[in-house]
Amino acid sequence: MARSVRNDEVEVTVLLPCLNEAETLEVCIRKARRSLDELGVRGEVLVSDNGSTDGSQEIAVRAGARVSHAPMRGYGGALINGVEQARGRYVIMADADDSYDLSDLGPFIHELRRGRDVVMGNRFRGGIADGAMPFLHRHLGNPVLSWLGRRLFNLNVGDFHCGIRGFNRDRVRQLQLCMPGMEFASELVVRAALNGYDITEVPTTLRPDGRSRPPHLRTWRDGWRHLRFLLVFAPRKMLIWPGAVLFTVGLIGTVTLAVGPLVVGGIGFDVSTLVYTCLAMLAGAQLLLFGAFALIYGRYEGITDLRQSDRWSRYVRLETCTAGGIALILLGLAGTILAVATWGATGFGAQDASDTMRVVLPSSTAIGLGATLIFAGLFSSLLSLRRVSVAVADQQISEPGPLVVSTH
Repeated sequence: MARSVRNDEVEVTVLLPCLNEAETLEVCIRKARRSLDELGVRGEVLVSDNGSTDGSQEIAVRAGARVSHAPMRGYGGALINGVEQARGRYVIMADADDSYDLSDLGPFIHELRRGRDVVMGNRFRGGIADGAMPFLHRHLGNPVLSWLGRRLFNLNVGDFHCGIRGFNRDRVRQLQLCMPGMEFASELVVRAALNGYDITEVPTTLRPDGRSRPPHLRTWRDGWRHLRFLLVFAPRKMLIWPGAVLFTVGLIGTVTLAVGPLVVGGIGFDVSTLVYTCLAMLAGAQLLLFGAFALIYGRYEGITDLRQSDRWSRYVRLETCTAGGIALILLGLAGTILAVATWGATGFGAQDASDTMRVVLPSSTAIGLGATLIFAGLFSSLLSLRRVSVAVADQQISEPGPLVVSTH
């Protein structure tokens, strides 16, 4: 049994999330402890248990680890609990299935001591043994998700989902991570990147895990959850930019076709195309607004740049949206009145559908955009109320008013 240490003596906590890992847990703990001893590092091994029923807790204690019971189920739930319970200044997390090389923690500790906030392992640089990673994970899932993460968040990380990584405990606590499932791995690196943390990689190895049962990871379910997380946390590239392009193309097409037919390269575009350009304007505007809402919401969760969210808060505030919405509705009503007057001039009889639709479609689209913009302003004001109330509460706490004593 390892001697107990005070919190201020612990430099590194090796954190192992655990759910029924009796077959491999002890060897992982012993490797980690031996590596810390060989490096002369004051450390501990913490097992964050997720409700094991195979005796993993007792095995961990006998092997010299400290056990913490995680109240939240799931991979992320166990790690969130472990980060909160860790005593070390630095935390190195790894799976408890003996697939990662816990006997070589030196590169992680070296980079953390240099001031890095997050140190990612890279299995593709360190080596992946035969049979250690399923074919789909190695050649499709990991490369695609890692590529997408680099493009969306400007990260220089080659192995986005490596299960062994180190980080500064206090810096990661400040992120207030909350994903309970496997997507916790993405949340950690994405939110660290969005907050400007110093992230680097070191080579690590991966070998087949030592368990006789299947892993907890589910290829398609957990892969989709990682992908969904990456897309949701990149509102500018996934919502605002596509929305701006779609709205601009739709606007140009609508204005052009409202004047008359257009022939490009021998291909004619007329009223039928006008229907789709109007649709493109509506869809593009909604993407832009959803992206703005995502940025504003992300401001309160600490996942977006404050300057960007504040800028979009000004764009979609209630007053601005209401003024723009009313202007669009009036413009659309003017076009509608024109169309009705033109129809009345013919005695409300048969109409030339082509000429009528050139007025009716843009007019109805303007009314729809106006109404959407007004309601968007209302929704944005609800998001802003939270910021105002928090600011007022903070001010009241920091600058308490005079004490009022009741005479009753």
